[in-house]
Amino acid sequence: MKNTSSSLSPGLKQRHITMLSIAGVIGAGLFVGSGHAIAKAGPAVLIAYAIAGLLVVLVMRMLGEMAVASPDTGSFSTYADRAIGHWAGFSIGWLYWWFWVLVIPLEATAAATILHTWFPGIAMWIFAFGITLVLTAANLCSVKNYGEFEFWFALTKVLAIVAFLALGGAAVLGILPGSGVSGASRLFDSASFMPHGFGAVLAAMLTTMFTFLGTEIVTIAAAESSEPKRQIIRATNSVIWRITLFYLGSVFLVTALVPWNDPLLPSHGSYQRTLELIGVPHAKGIIDVIVLVSVASCLNSALYTASRMLYSLSSRGDAPRAMSRTNGQGTPVMAVLGSTAVGFLAVVANYVVPDQVFATLLASSGTIALLVYLVVAIAQLRMRYKLIDAGQQLDFRMWMFPWLTWAVILFICMVLVLMVIRPDHRLEVGATGVLAFLVATAGMLRGVRAAQLRTRVASS
Repeated sequence: MKNTSSSLSPGLKQRHITMLSIAGVIGAGLFVGSGHAIAKAGPAVLIAYAIAGLLVVLVMRMLGEMAVASPDTGSFSTYADRAIGHWAGFSIGWLYWWFWVLVIPLEATAAATILHTWFPGIAMWIFAFGITLVLTAANLCSVKNYGEFEFWFALTKVLAIVAFLALGGAAVLGILPGSGVSGASRLFDSASFMPHGFGAVLAAMLTTMFTFLGTEIVTIAAAESSEPKRQIIRATNSVIWRITLFYLGSVFLVTALVPWNDPLLPSHGSYQRTLELIGVPHAKGIIDVIVLVSVASCLNSALYTASRMLYSLSSRGDAPRAMSRTNGQGTPVMAVLGSTAVGFLAVVANYVVPDQVFATLLASSGTIALLVYLVVAIAQLRMRYKLIDAGQQLDFRMWMFPWLTWAVILFICMVLVLMVIRPDHRLEVGATGVLAFLVATAGMLRGVRAAQLRTRVASS
């Protein structure tokens, strides 16, 4: 008999959460996209990654404080609802869902592009449809399947990075046999450390900042584990060394071994170009496999995260009630199918509608990451005071409260202003701003109707 309850099952094991927390932030942006950032800012891109990484560390610390105090699959959307107001939780929840739904066609197309180069006789849309279908089926079965897929995806990414760090480190030290490069002189020998000035570093920071979105997924997934508080604390504490080792360590080796003005760096990607220069054979094939795994991992997480956010919205009455129903294994089947359906439509749109239309859709999610960070900071600021007033003891705290929280809020506002000023980011801010306004208005109207209904019920 079908189970129509509305409770999730704690099916994620400790190794699932551990690996998700370690590699959840690693995507194709590190293996390929970092090459564009390096070409834009030169070796000083390290500053951009350090600033963006520090922001993520602080945001995760704030989110960790709230998640440990009250684990919830809605994560920051639920906390915004409680701390700021219903309209805030409603708005950021739907915007976050929209972001991950749009990730589905992007990652499906990226995977299809790689597979099409291996099997040119098969149309790209078949690959895009196929990989999305497989991962959707895995997410429909149980949360354990998502965790198992993500465990092996993440393990592959971690092993790839460790191997790259070992090879790159050996090349820098001059002990890698057959390597044509050594030392770290390329940090300064091609024009300068900051060839295009600090403005280029800020521009690169805007790019790198969005590669970290996904770190917060662990607080959503941990709610479906047997020990959510313990898992959230471990994941939040590990975010510092993860960003330092995986991102700053990798980018340092790339900038030390590859000239920032290498014409092949943007097209080949940072990892592939580094392996080519130090003499690793079949570098392109190796990186293609790693990127394919990373893309599949991101697509898997997009399906999972979108469905859980939709489930949370539904359980709070902000989405159709059917989306909060779970099957016998505790999987929100309708939320998975609903999110996947929109994702499939976006996949089709990517191949059918004009490029300008799809580009506008993508632009509408361009600054959602910053809005999420901003909401986390404001919610933590308000919730801390509420928890203190309620006499609740906090097992996990944000550092230097409230000064660092205010610093994060001001910094994000400055970044948003910077994006408005820069022509290449103006469309993203505008499109996301319009979408956010419409969603927030819907949230406020929803709150007003709910209040009116409660008043009628109370008076009757």
